[in-house]
Amino acid sequence: MLLHLAAIGVGVLVLAKAADAFVSGAAALSLRWGLPAVVVGAVVIGFGTSAPELLVSGIAAAEGGPDIALGNIIGSNIANLTLVLGIAGLVGTGIAVDSATIRREVPLGIGATVLFGWFVHDGLTRVEGLLLLAALVGVLAFILLSGRGRSDSFTDQAADNAPEQSDVRRPGLAAGLGLLGVVLGAQALVFGAIGVADGLGLSGGFVGMTIVAIGTSLPEIVTSTQAASQGRTELLVGNLLGSNMFNSLGVGATVALVAPGPEGAANLAVVGVGAMIVTSLVALLFLTTQRVVSRTEAAALVTGYVILLPFLS
Repeated sequence: MLLHLAAIGVGVLVLAKAADAFVSGAAALSLRWGLPAVVVGAVVIGFGTSAPELLVSGIAAAEGGPDIALGNIIGSNIANLTLVLGIAGLVGTGIAVDSATIRREVPLGIGATVLFGWFVHDGLTRVEGLLLLAALVGVLAFILLSGRGRSDSFTDQAADNAPEQSDVRRPGLAAGLGLLGVVLGAQALVFGAIGVADGLGLSGGFVGMTIVAIGTSLPEIVTSTQAASQGRTELLVGNLLGSNMFNSLGVGATVALVAPGPEGAANLAVVGVGAMIVTSLVALLFLTTQRVVSRTEAAALVTGYVILLPFLS
């Protein structure tokens, strides 16, 4: 048991450090070409911070732990729009969202989560996995095409300060080494989580929705808190919505293709999926009401996550 607990601790630590290096390197490369902040947040940072979820869930599914894999996706989606969004809102002075993001990125992020929840409630099939993958390709194309021509002060400043072509090797190396660290950290986390679940008699779904999900959400917590403290709310919102889109479509498709079939834990299909959809709709309400998440609403999101945890067991 001590070995498995140590593996979880090492895995979480390596994931947090490696994912930060991967995201920073990838974002620096993307900003070199002047992409808008919300596109960088949704595609590069949002999807980049979901690399831990992708590898953890993929490895867990391949090693016979589909409940941990699905629990990780569901728990991460819930944590992103409650715990992470709430912490970021408390760190800053609230989270303002512009009308373009409300029209485009918010519906896509919430819609992807609801689609995944609809598919997973009675067990994922390979056909549904292919549909999720096709939806991911469509979402990526839409975000990139709609982001063309969009600019903001953050993008302009970052592009001015971005490295020249000859200096691209450094962020490229950081991204590559970070990705390698994510792979190793994910392997350690899955090994530890499966061992703890077996040793304590806990369901894989519960471990996935709590221990594993919080561990793989650390990159989102770090990047969102940094963005909030710097007033980069568009980057923050894009990060969280992009992460949930990739979790639901990309990671969900991976699990469906690797280990299709119904999940064994009732709390995963009923409580977990229900909580994921409800928290997504609450976050949608907060994001669209007066186009700002107030500090009161942020505190409510964090409180709601803490209250929800016992019901996920």
